[in-house]
Amino acid sequence: MEVNDRAVRIKAAFSAAIAFGTALFGWVGWVIVIWICAMVLDYLTGSFAAIYMGKWTSRKASQGLWHKLGSIAAVLVAALCDIALGVIAGKLGDGFISIDCGCIITPVVAAWYIFTELGSVIENAAKLGAPMPDFLKKLVSGLRDAADDAGDRKGK
Repeated sequence: MEVNDRAVRIKAAFSAAIAFGTALFGWVGWVIVIWICAMVLDYLTGSFAAIYMGKWTSRKASQGLWHKLGSIAAVLVAALCDIALGVIAGKLGDGFISIDCGCIITPVVAAWYIFTELGSVIENAAKLGAPMPDFLKKLVSGLRDAADDAGDRKGK
């Protein structure tokens, strides 16, 4: 197989996975795609920053991957909570719980992770020497806090 054929197959598989996820989960699928992109960008910029500063180690790199795995587990827990609430609400009716959409917890948790990852990307870019506008740092931090507050309100 030629390199170009391999690249085309990888692109096709990646595109098919995104299409499947977004078709299956609708707008929440796009939130998950954005979160995964933010995770990859954070891992790459973190690795580049560590290399640039002479602090890269395979141990730290693997710790970063374990950290990402933990965040994936947290989003899966949120998705399972959404599924369980949907099933329970469907069986017990309006007397038990009122849910306007089938997915309320997962997008909030994913949004919190998106803005946490993007905040880390900003920090990594600054370590690489990129000037970073204060308003962007404040915006991303504020959006993370807003997702946190939304989660607190949903949990009450």
